[in-house]
Amino acid sequence: MSDATESQGRSGTRLAEYGIEDKPDLEKAIPLGIQHLLAMFLSTVALPLVIAGAIGLSSADTQFIVQMALLVAGVATIVQVYPLGPVGAKLPIVMGTSAIFVAPLISIGSEFGLAAIFGAVLVAAPIEVIIGYFFDDVKRLFPPLVTGIVVMLVGLTLIPIAMQYSAGGPGADTYGNLANLGLAGLVFVVAVVLNQFFSGFLRAGAVLVAVVVGYLAAIPLGLLDLSGVASAGWVSVPVPLSYGLAFEPSAIIVVAFAYVITSMETIGDISGTTESVGRDPTSEEVKGGLVADGVMSAFAAVFNAFPNTSFSQNVGLIGFTGVASRFVVAITGVFLVVLGFIPKVAAVVSAMPAPVLGGAAVVLFGMIISIGLRIISRGAALTQRNLTIIAVSLVLGVGVEVQSDILVNVPSDIQVLVGSGLISGGVTALVLNAVLPEGDDAARGPESDPDPAVDSVDEDITDTDEEAATGN
Repeated sequence: MSDATESQGRSGTRLAEYGIEDKPDLEKAIPLGIQHLLAMFLSTVALPLVIAGAIGLSSADTQFIVQMALLVAGVATIVQVYPLGPVGAKLPIVMGTSAIFVAPLISIGSEFGLAAIFGAVLVAAPIEVIIGYFFDDVKRLFPPLVTGIVVMLVGLTLIPIAMQYSAGGPGADTYGNLANLGLAGLVFVVAVVLNQFFSGFLRAGAVLVAVVVGYLAAIPLGLLDLSGVASAGWVSVPVPLSYGLAFEPSAIIVVAFAYVITSMETIGDISGTTESVGRDPTSEEVKGGLVADGVMSAFAAVFNAFPNTSFSQNVGLIGFTGVASRFVVAITGVFLVVLGFIPKVAAVVSAMPAPVLGGAAVVLFGMIISIGLRIISRGAALTQRNLTIIAVSLVLGVGVEVQSDILVNVPSDIQVLVGSGLISGGVTALVLNAVLPEGDDAARGPESDPDPAVDSVDEDITDTDEEAATGN
């Protein structure tokens, strides 16, 4: 099928202003690429900032981690657009730090250190590569009920972090004062108002605009410290394995499970991307996209960054603008690579006051919960069986996060495994869904397709309005 035919869709109606293989002139392509950069920039830097702050990294290390996050996101985006052999979907997919991994990596980093994070990310990365090659055989293990529960758990387990940052950040002398809470509230209100009452860029970039407002408002409050920017260099060459690698079995298992979950997100994003030009993805596109997720996450571990995955809000942006050109997205990747070589950019981002990040996190993490809820409501009937699975999985998942002291007598290696709400709740959902008997309608909603395991994820993860406000 030619790209011109693709862009017209199944009914003959033109769906995309630019098809996947179209190449707009540079005077158009560059601004369009910057638009994608703006849509994903906050999320791809906010998540490393949250992880770095939670595990106690220094200001210099935090700046370096942010810098590497930008660089790896750029390389990974370019590989998805212009594949290296079987690695890459050959689609306009923007890559960045995955929200799925935030809570597990914080637990691993707090227990074992940064080297154990990178070791686990590297060793477990082949999991997603394997899923890519065999996704037709394994996708039915993850129906909407299970996937939705896990996505909800991602947001629910991150709520304490959003609250801590809104109050000033863990261990801050000014923790909980009114200036911190007011600044976080300002960011939250601006993001919600822009998202609900405006359209176009202001709606799609609501969180980014809110963060800029909060960043500027922090200046008269004395909450913005830019002292590290002056000392940061203009150009820096990345050094692989700067923090080394450590291999902890329990950490590897936790990260491996997170790779399984993020695979389902990526399948949905790929389907949403090709839907913008009126077709379903080919098997090779899905496989290439998943393989790229795994390979580039391993690349991220080597270059001191956290796992990468497709960014859902950019899928929504493609649907909203009708610009599906992979050439445009490749320009976004080039911009990210350039920014990754400029430490001063990372220093400016790293100086973001904790309450500003917290106010944005409330919106980002909350919307993740909402997306998980929508996956369940559209793809699974709320039968007694399914409600039981939801209830037990969420209670166990959230419970071990908020009351971690119940595991005080459990060996430390096991604590990292069962102390992760994502693992405890997710495994519970998987097991209960497999062993509890179900009726004919137990796992399907009234509008489900014959293949709900992926189709519901496709439908929900790529919802334009919600993704405009979420991280990924």
